[in-house]
Amino acid sequence: MMAQQVNSPPMKRLKAARDAEEEPDSTEGFRFSQEPSLDQIRSMQNNFARERDWDKLHSPRNLLLAMVGEVGEVAELFQWRGEVKEGLPDWSEKDKKHLSQELSDVLIYLVRLAEKCQVDLPAATVEKIKLNKQKYPAHQVYGSSKKYTEYATPEKNSS
Repeated sequence: MMAQQVNSPPMKRLKAARDAEEEPDSTEGFRFSQEPSLDQIRSMQNNFARERDWDKLHSPRNLLLAMVGEVGEVAELFQWRGEVKEGLPDWSEKDKKHLSQELSDVLIYLVRLAEKCQVDLPAATVEKIKLNKQKYPAHQVYGSSKKYTEYATPEKNSS
């Protein structure tokens, strides 16, 4: 019984967060709200789909294709605008609202897809950031947009 508690999704997320050696966020300004959590969003969308008998339509493939369509809608909002400043100061409130709705659609489909594929998204994200820190050491890649395969590594140098 104790092993089940230790291996429960919330415990895995806590362990993954500790393992990631989280550093305080050094950015100023914008923060996401604390609520709802990804799991609360998952639950809300799960209930929404169940109430409409849509669960049978939500196969991983269908969810992925729907999400890609939503990403396309986000891209449309940026199309022909050139570079866009952080915070979107040149956008109208209507356009910002539209963007928030389309980004929400992407997140909803992403969370639903992760649920259907049984991927613990918060834990997987922490693991991925940890892996990226190894692939892209700050001292080696600072200010560069090269892919990790373009950097000299000890393994590459010895072959």
